[in-house]
Amino acid sequence: MSNLRQQFIAFSVSTGVLRFGEFTTKAGRLSPYFFNAGLFHQGGTLKQLAEFYAQTLLDSGVEFDMLFGPAYKGITLASATAVALAGKGRDTAFAFNRKEAKDHGEGGTIVGAKLEGKVVIIDDVISAGTSVRESVAMIRAAGAEPCAVLIALDRMEKSGKDGALSNRSAVQEVADEFGIPVISIGNLEDLFAYLGAAGADPELSKHKDAVAAYRARYGVSA
Repeated sequence: MSNLRQQFIAFSVSTGVLRFGEFTTKAGRLSPYFFNAGLFHQGGTLKQLAEFYAQTLLDSGVEFDMLFGPAYKGITLASATAVALAGKGRDTAFAFNRKEAKDHGEGGTIVGAKLEGKVVIIDDVISAGTSVRESVAMIRAAGAEPCAVLIALDRMEKSGKDGALSNRSAVQEVADEFGIPVISIGNLEDLFAYLGAAGADPELSKHKDAVAAYRARYGVSA
């Protein structure tokens, strides 16, 4: 696990964004952990989160011209990441969409810079891939090229519901469907390594077995 990924998992736990216990996912699964990026709602923590997004994107080597944030969480994430990139010497334009078209003023559903060139879609996680598919359609309709998706956490678990599970994750399906990389700051393997690291908080380490069992049942290979 890279130092940046380790720092991200530790940061998410310390802020309470990554929690352990029993949580029901959108797919109806009982998960031993839950990641809620909506809890990055303080200026300081959002600034730190944006630094992780920006550095991960730069480290990926992906060539890009601008960022796109799908409504609603992606709006804040894309704008904050653009600020962080500027602080690293990479001044980058960004845009986002409205859920409903505006019929006055500038009109339309896209706000911010004109969609052009190579565009990175920025979101928190990929569950069913719906927001990514909508984003790709908007970007392509504008004549631009979606070149990557950047998310905070890849749960690395099979898509679908019990009884009809896919052999691939939603992240893998999105990457294959559009032929673009999905980059994550951290993933389930990083989380598992964090829980098993020497010196980890005993209160956190006790969740390792539950996470291992969940991974064995729903996990996919990287």
